[in-house]
Amino acid sequence: MGELRDERVDLEIISTDLVYEGAVWNVRSDTVRYGDGQMTRQYVEHPGAAAVVAIDDDGRVVLIQQYRHPIKERDWEIPAGLLDVAGEPPIETAKRELTEEVYLEADRWQHLISMHTTPGGNDEVVHVFLARGLRSVETDYEREHEESDMRVERVPLAEVVDGVLAGRLRNGILATGALAAAEVLRREAAAS
Repeated sequence: MGELRDERVDLEIISTDLVYEGAVWNVRSDTVRYGDGQMTRQYVEHPGAAAVVAIDDDGRVVLIQQYRHPIKERDWEIPAGLLDVAGEPPIETAKRELTEEVYLEADRWQHLISMHTTPGGNDEVVHVFLARGLRSVETDYEREHEESDMRVERVPLAEVVDGVLAGRLRNGILATGALAAAEVLRREAAAS
């Protein structure tokens, strides 16, 4: 079989229509040639995002809690933001979001993973980074909407992993990022 990896497929797009144009993402309907026939699929067209598992010197993850209307919950998340600045690399978006959302900068950055959040429904890719060597910074960024009453906490990584595995923390980007960070740290400890 060789190395296990996702495989890119470029199908002939017979037609594509913009069904809805939104402020952040759009809904598109594509008809593609598939096998001996064709199929039509609707999906959310998304700019992508970058997220940060920021771990302090005490092994605590910086978490934020904010209201998310589609799920009607205040869920726990890691700092993240849209790739909405033209030409900005995902690592720079991650750095900007860490500063804007939790007033931190980091000395060491490492790419953890890039993931499709919901491949059957949107084309979003989230790039998750591990940030260490945290320090506080001043910023003039003003939080709005869901961010206006955002809660920020530092929680031991093991506690976050326990919450994910127990189903108490269900944000997919938080879950994937925390599990990936825990494995990277485990491998580093085993190698030393």
